[in-house]
Amino acid sequence: MKAITVRQPFAGLIICGEKPVENRSRNLAGTYRGPVVIHASKTLATVGYNPNPWTILYDLVGLSTWHDQTGVALGTVDLVGVHHATNCDHPEWVGIRFCNSWALANNHHLVLANPRPFPEPIPHKGALGLWNFPDELLPEGWAL
Repeated sequence: MKAITVRQPFAGLIICGEKPVENRSRNLAGTYRGPVVIHASKTLATVGYNPNPWTILYDLVGLSTWHDQTGVALGTVDLVGVHHATNCDHPEWVGIRFCNSWALANNHHLVLANPRPFPEPIPHKGALGLWNFPDELLPEGWAL
């Protein structure tokens, strides 16, 4: 199954359904649409040089126990679309032309839907770009 590696806390926010857009500098998915494993990088996203603000964000969305989940696959989502920031629009925002509040300017937006967390995180090494997660590591009977 295809996979993308995302830094925490964003990987956790994607899997809990709070972040339906992932920003990338290029369209790493090409024409692929379908299920994608969300892998949490071993590296945390930082604000400046301090990752501590993320624990506050986790508490706000009820993910206080997820902040230490790194180097693991968290679950799957459906990649339903990809577009550049110049091609998206949010009809409720006057003067702001982004498809979602998580979407950033000058980026490609990977549009994600239907998050499905794994029963337990699956330890695995991540990779850059869109990569292949071993199907044999998926939970038994995992529905795509």
